[in-house]
Amino acid sequence: MFKKISYGLSFFIILINLVFLNDSLVSESRQSAITKAINIASDSVVGVNVTKIRQQRISPFFDPFWDDFFPQKRSYKVESFGSGVIMSSDGYIITNQHVIDNASEVIITTSGGGKYEAEIVGSDELTDIALLKIKEQNLPMVDFGDSDKLIIGEWAIAIGNPLGLFNVSNQPTATAGIISGVNMDFGQKRSGRVYQNMIQTDASINPGNSGGPLVNSIGEVIGINTFIMTGDSYTQGSIGIGFAIPINLVLEIVDDLKFHGKIKRSYNTGIQVQDLDTMMKKYLKLNVDHGVIITKIEANSSGLRAGLKVGDVILKVDGNSIKKASDIMRIIDEGLHKTGDYIDLTIFRNNSTFEIKLRLEGDKTDWLEIY
Repeated sequence: MFKKISYGLSFFIILINLVFLNDSLVSESRQSAITKAINIASDSVVGVNVTKIRQQRISPFFDPFWDDFFPQKRSYKVESFGSGVIMSSDGYIITNQHVIDNASEVIITTSGGGKYEAEIVGSDELTDIALLKIKEQNLPMVDFGDSDKLIIGEWAIAIGNPLGLFNVSNQPTATAGIISGVNMDFGQKRSGRVYQNMIQTDASINPGNSGGPLVNSIGEVIGINTFIMTGDSYTQGSIGIGFAIPINLVLEIVDDLKFHGKIKRSYNTGIQVQDLDTMMKKYLKLNVDHGVIITKIEANSSGLRAGLKVGDVILKVDGNSIKKASDIMRIIDEGLHKTGDYIDLTIFRNNSTFEIKLRLEGDKTDWLEIY
C-alpha cells in the first residue's frame, strides 16, 4: 500500500514538473531577439513631461495693429511630452532639444511610476540634443552601440512615450522595424536645426517618441528618435518613415553639454565679404563663375593669420561651392562646426586657385560681414 502511494506521488510530481517545463519551453519559444532587446533597454527609457509658460495679448481685436493699444498679456500653461533615455546611473538623461525648448518645468517619469523634477544641464539647438539631470542614484542605464556600423535591413526598435502613453502604464511602449537607410542628410531646417547623417527606420514613431532611443537587436542604443515624415495634410500620422540622430554624434554633443552647458558656436575671423555680380567680375577681370570677394580683413584676425588678402575670392568652403555670402554660414552650420574648428577654403587669387585653412575663433557671432 505504501509503495502504491509513493509511486502515485512520484508520478504526480513528475507530471507537475512536466507541466512547468512545458510552460517554460513555450515561454522560451516566444522569446526573440526583439523581445530580449526590449527587455534589456526599456527600464532605462523615461517619459519627459514638459510645462511651458506662454503669453497672449488681451485684445478684443484679431488684427495685430491693435496690439500696441492693448499691451496687457495673460500667461497660461502649455503641457507637452516626449521621451528620454538614462545614459548614466547617476541620473543623466538624453532627449531632444525641441522636447524641452522654453520649458519652465520638466518632470521625468521612470519605469514603475517614479517621478522626478529634472534640471536642464544644457542643450544644443543646432543638433537638437539636450541633456537633463535628476537627483537619483543607481538608475538602470543603457549600453551604446556604434552608429557608424549600422547595416541596412537589421532590426531596429523604437522605445518611448508616444502620445503620452507612459503616464497610462508607467512603462514605455515599443515598436519594431528595420534600419531603412543611413547617412540621410536634410541640411538646415527653418527652425535652424541641422539634421545630417540621420538614421531612417520604419519602426513606428509618433508624437511623444522624440528623444527616446532607437535600439538594435541586442538592446544597444544606436540613435535618438527625432522626427517623422507625415506626408500631406490628408495623410497625417506615421507613414513608416522615421528618423533618428546617430548615437555617435549624440554622445559627442552631450559630453560637451555635461561640462560646459552649451556648444560654443560663435566665430570671429575678421573678414568682410561681398557677393560677386557680373559687373564686378568684369570690372575686376575675374575669370570665375561663382564665389564671394573679400573686401576687408581686420588686423590681428584669424583671417589675416591664415594668409587671406583683400581681393581674394572664396570659391569653396569645405569642398562646397559658394554662390553667395550666406552660403558660408549655412555650410559651417551644416558641418556642425564649433569655436576653434578649422574650415577649408578654396581661394582664387591672381588667376590661380589654392587651399587655405581658416580657424573659427573668437566670441562674436558675426564672424563675417556681408555687403
